[in-house]
Amino acid sequence: MNKYNQLLEEMREKLPLGECFDVLERDLSIGGRNTTMFFVDGLTKGSVVQLVMSFLLAIPPQAMDRAETARDFIKYNMPYLDTIVEPDVDNALKQLYSGLVPVLIDGYDEIIIVDIREYPSRSVEEPSKEKSLRGAKDGFTETLMTNVALIRRRIRDNDLIFKAFVVGKSSKTDVCLAYMKGAADKQLVERVSGYLNDLKLNTTTVGEQTIVEALGKMQKRKNWLNPFPKVRYTQRPDVVSAHITEGKIAVIIDNSPTVILIPAGIFDFVQDVDDYYFPVLTGNYFRMLRIMNTLVILFLTPVYLLIGQGDIPIPINIDFFVPDGSFAISLFWQFILLELAIDGLKLASLNTPESLGMSLSVIGALILGEFSISSGWFIPQTILCMAIVALASFTQPSIELGYGVKFVRILILIGAAVWGVWGAVIALALGMLWIATTKTIGGTSYLYPLIPFHWSALKKLMFRTKE
Repeated sequence: MNKYNQLLEEMREKLPLGECFDVLERDLSIGGRNTTMFFVDGLTKGSVVQLVMSFLLAIPPQAMDRAETARDFIKYNMPYLDTIVEPDVDNALKQLYSGLVPVLIDGYDEIIIVDIREYPSRSVEEPSKEKSLRGAKDGFTETLMTNVALIRRRIRDNDLIFKAFVVGKSSKTDVCLAYMKGAADKQLVERVSGYLNDLKLNTTTVGEQTIVEALGKMQKRKNWLNPFPKVRYTQRPDVVSAHITEGKIAVIIDNSPTVILIPAGIFDFVQDVDDYYFPVLTGNYFRMLRIMNTLVILFLTPVYLLIGQGDIPIPINIDFFVPDGSFAISLFWQFILLELAIDGLKLASLNTPESLGMSLSVIGALILGEFSISSGWFIPQTILCMAIVALASFTQPSIELGYGVKFVRILILIGAAVWGVWGAVIALALGMLWIATTKTIGGTSYLYPLIPFHWSALKKLMFRTKE
């Protein structure tokens, strides 16, 4: 049995031909030689396939004589750019399911792989969560090569490196590391690369979260109860490009429009894209407003609870805001119920069709507004406080960090309800300790450049500078 028949038999044995309708085989004759090609219907670009096949079928027998090997065939007879050879059948099968076309030609002991793939994907458009007032309006899609091209278009430098990996026993998902050679931490790049090479997962169909949880195992200390994000997520190519040039590592995952940036400390989440598309003064105003809103999110409801309990005195001219008399539910439980109700409405909005979105808004306003007050469950002041907290939370670009701050706020609420001012102080200290003991995926301090202190780096994160 010659090598062609051996490879062909092995391919047919491993492929579900006849069982799976989208896995197809096509027999051809190229230059008088028997040829077989395999492809997955729906992952190949039909117009390019026709062009390649028409050229191959027109090759005369004499043109095949000087092509003694598969590499010679590509050199002399294959004008299509994306073509390689592969001696291993298993690797050829991986590439087949990625949309590439394996071509077996009688007389050659290697498989010719032609990249004629075209994935179903949506167009490049601005992410709904990260809209900017000015600047670029493009965003990542679910196609890895499109995302790589969007970054390469912005960073045209030899030092920009893309390293490819395949993760997942069943899904065989393409994963790519992007970093600037010389700017990124070389040891961290080697650690992450080694970990992705050795990563044993059955599937990565959940995308970036599966990879993040797997990368979290790189840390020596694992704390599953820690809500603070160790990575930054973004769907904007300009944000990723800016962070890569600053020395971050980007993890791009096929089938996901979200790119992961590592390592990420708490001050990395203070920045937003609009800070840099406006003048320095306006950008600093946006950033300071975002920091102040974070303080409002953290302290507004605990402070109001302490005022309502009489633990903190207030000036007489604003005592109208302090509830007087008795009410059906204590202030503490009102805040807890409102926390749950607002999160419930957020989840409901994610699963509500656009045509019913207005109805959900009206129902939520009636339930949490007029009816809840008239029924005696809540008072106007607690609803106002939670409305301010909910609106202020939308100024925070990271949903994950927003929930980390939320859990610390609830901890402070519990401390204030049980032990008053000292309980709130102790709970706040525990929350700060929680943050201070958190480590990034790279093993550095989560509070860097505050701890350890590095003023020049901290200044760039806290303020919008000209650099």
